[in-house]
Amino acid sequence: MMSTDRTAVVTGASSGIGLATARELARRGFHVLAGVRRQQDADRLAGENVEPVILDVTDEGQVAALADRVGNDPQGRRLGALVNNAGVPLNAPAEVIPIEEWRRHFDVNFFGHVAVARALLPALIAGGDGRLVNVSSIGGRVAFPTFGAYAAAKFALEGFSDALRREVGRLGVEVIVVEPGNVATPIWSKTMAAMDGMAAAMTPDQQARYDDLVAAVRDQAEERRGGGIRPLGVAEVIADAIEARKPRARYRVGRDAKLGAVVSGLLSDRMLDRLVARNLGLTVPRRTRREREAGTTAKTGTHIG
Repeated sequence: MMSTDRTAVVTGASSGIGLATARELARRGFHVLAGVRRQQDADRLAGENVEPVILDVTDEGQVAALADRVGNDPQGRRLGALVNNAGVPLNAPAEVIPIEEWRRHFDVNFFGHVAVARALLPALIAGGDGRLVNVSSIGGRVAFPTFGAYAAAKFALEGFSDALRREVGRLGVEVIVVEPGNVATPIWSKTMAAMDGMAAAMTPDQQARYDDLVAAVRDQAEERRGGGIRPLGVAEVIADAIEARKPRARYRVGRDAKLGAVVSGLLSDRMLDRLVARNLGLTVPRRTRREREAGTTAKTGTHIG
């Protein structure tokens, strides 16, 4: 068995990016504590240099148990890296998502990351050269329709990461954000299933407002199914950043992520709105100045596409 004196924690390691990252870091010599929520996932994941731990990032007791495990490593290994990757999908028009679902989404996709980071920061600082990687998304830079909840949590994660980097960089901990684009993982099938469930629960008025939008987003998702980068590609970027002597603050992974960041920086918000609408084949109402001042919408619209 490969020997190592470094430990890495990876949350959300049961599938996708988290699973690939746990295995890649283990291959590079880390002893990986791989956070999963179910015992069956733990049994499947256990292997050389991979030690599954039951971890729901919203459970204070489990987060505390993880910190205790890290701080009392049986072989005295230091914590070299934390990869905050746990997350759940949620997309639907903002008006349609119940407020309790907004809160649950933030509990997992944002507050859970904050909780794990707070619990493990003392160990990362004690190591002298720790790496804290927050897995964000291009959705943390550009918010697309029906992805408001997801984007809001990722925008929050980006802001948290910037502040934290400026707080603990002087203490020897590098905070790194990884922003993947479209990734071929099971989360997107779950995302579409979640959207379908919420769409089915829309009121007749909501259906009149959003049916065309939901259908356009679903069609676009079907076109892109299976076309994203592989989880291993993201995992390799994460591992490279962890091992880099001077890692960048942000890594964008995938052509769409890099292009999205460039386009959003070049276009005005209104121009980007129209570009997104055109790509979805949606109609954008055109209002005159007098109509805008009167707060009314023109009866006719301009179809962009």
